[in-house]
Amino acid sequence: MELVVKSVNAETLKTATLVVAIGENRPLGALASKLDTLSGGALSAALKRGDLTGKAGQALLLTGLPNLKAERLLLVGSGSDAELGDRPWRKLASATLNALKNLGGADAVLAFDDLIVKGRDTAGKTRLLAETLLDGLYVFDRFKSKKAEPRALQKITLITSKANTALAERAVAQAKAIAGGMSFTRDLGNLPPNLCHPTFLADAAKSLSKAHKNLKVSIHDEKKLKELGMGSFLAVAQGSDQPPRLIELHYQGGKKSDAPYVLVGKGITFDTGGISIKPAAGMDEMKYDMCGAASVFGTLRAVVELELPINLVCLMACAENMPSGGATRPGDIVETMSGQTVEILNTDAEGRLVLCDALTYAERFKPQAVIDIATLTGACVVALGAHTSGLMGNNDQLVGQLLSAGKQADDRAWELPLFDEYQEQLDSPFADIANIGGPKAGTITAGCFLSRFTKAYHWAHLDIAGTAWVSGGKDKGASGRPVPLLTQYLIDRAAV
Repeated sequence: MELVVKSVNAETLKTATLVVAIGENRPLGALASKLDTLSGGALSAALKRGDLTGKAGQALLLTGLPNLKAERLLLVGSGSDAELGDRPWRKLASATLNALKNLGGADAVLAFDDLIVKGRDTAGKTRLLAETLLDGLYVFDRFKSKKAEPRALQKITLITSKANTALAERAVAQAKAIAGGMSFTRDLGNLPPNLCHPTFLADAAKSLSKAHKNLKVSIHDEKKLKELGMGSFLAVAQGSDQPPRLIELHYQGGKKSDAPYVLVGKGITFDTGGISIKPAAGMDEMKYDMCGAASVFGTLRAVVELELPINLVCLMACAENMPSGGATRPGDIVETMSGQTVEILNTDAEGRLVLCDALTYAERFKPQAVIDIATLTGACVVALGAHTSGLMGNNDQLVGQLLSAGKQADDRAWELPLFDEYQEQLDSPFADIANIGGPKAGTITAGCFLSRFTKAYHWAHLDIAGTAWVSGGKDKGASGRPVPLLTQYLIDRAAV
C-alpha cells in the first residue's frame, strides 16, 4: 500500500474517505468544526443523536455530505484525553485501519495532524502512526488454499502542515523500512519448521545478499564450526538430521575503518528441548525459537533500505534441537570456542549454547557494541509478560541507549541485574560453568552465562521470549519485535 504525506486543506481533497478524529466530551477541533459548517451541521447532528460519543475505538461513517469533495467522512473516536499516550494513539490508528478495510474506496486521507501525542513531536507521532498502519496490513496466507481477498484500499495520505512536511516524510520513510523489516521477520517466524530450517535461513541470507550490493554473506557449515572449535554450538545440533549453520552477513554503510555494530540472533528453527523434552502442549510454537535470528534479518533489511551510514555485522546461530540416539545428554561436558567448558545439565537450555560460541566469534570484528537477541527463557515471560523484552548488559551506556531506543520506538525493554551473586548459581563441580542456574532468576542466570563470553567488548542481551510472538488461537503468529527497537538504536548511532 502507498503511504504519502501532503500539506493541503483536508476539506479540499477529493478522496474516497476523509478520516477525522472526534474527542469524547470535547468540542470539535478546528477541522471538524469547518467540516460541520460546510456540511450543514452533519457532524454536530450525529453527535447530538448519540451516533458517536468519541470514545476511543468508535467509528461512524457519514456519506453524501454536501459541499465536501470526499465521498465519505469517517469519524473515529480519540477518547477523552487532550493528549494521547502511545497506546491510545496506536489504538486510534488500528481502529481507523480496520474501518477502512471494510470500505470500498481505493484511497483515504487521515487528518490527524492536530492531535497531540505525549512526548512526541511531528516526526515521532507520524512514524508511530505510519508504522501501525503498515504493520496492520500484514497477512500470512502462503499455505492457505484460499488467499485473502485483495483490498480496495491502495493509498493513504497523511495530512500535515507545510512546516512539518519534511519531518513527516522522513518519519514515513523510516516507518516503511521498519514495517518492511517486521514483515520479513514475521514471514520467517511464521514459516513451518519442516520448511524453515538452518539451510533454508542460509539460503535466505544468500538471496538477501544478492539483492543488495552492499551486503556480503558467509555461510559456515559443520566442518567450519568444528574448525572454529564451536563445540557448544555443535552439541545442540547433533541430535538433528538438519545440519547447523552460522550465517554471517556484513553491511558496509560507513567508512571502511569504522568499527561495526554486531547483532547476534538465536536461530533454533525448532526446539523440542532435546533429551530434556518439552511438554507436548504448545510445542508447535517452538518454531518461533528462531525469532531472534529472524529479527536480525528484519533489522538488517530496514538498515539496508534506510542506507544508514554505519557498518553492521549480523550473525545468526541456526540449529534444530531434537532428541535422538546421537543427541546431547544431560551431564555431557562440551568445550566452547572460548576454551571454557560447559556442563550441560538441561538440553532445553540450548539457546545460550549456540549463542556463546557466536558471541566469542564476534570478537574478531573489534565491534563498537554487540547485541544478542534470543527467545531465551520462559522465566522472562513470567517476569515481564508479553509486552516488554528483558534487557541485560555489561555497559551502562549501551543499556541506556537500548532503553531509550525502545521507548522512542514504542518497543520497550526493561533492564534486569547481572549481579555477581547470580553468577554463583552457575558453578559446576565438573566444568567451568553449568548451562543452567536452578529455578530461581532463570532469565538473569541465562544472561550471566552469556556474559562470560562477552568480556572483550560492550555487550547487551535482549530476551524476547515474551515479545517475539503472540501465543494461541487464531491470532497466533510472529510479532516482528524487536525490529523497531533495534532499528531505532542503529538510527540513533548513525546520527551521532
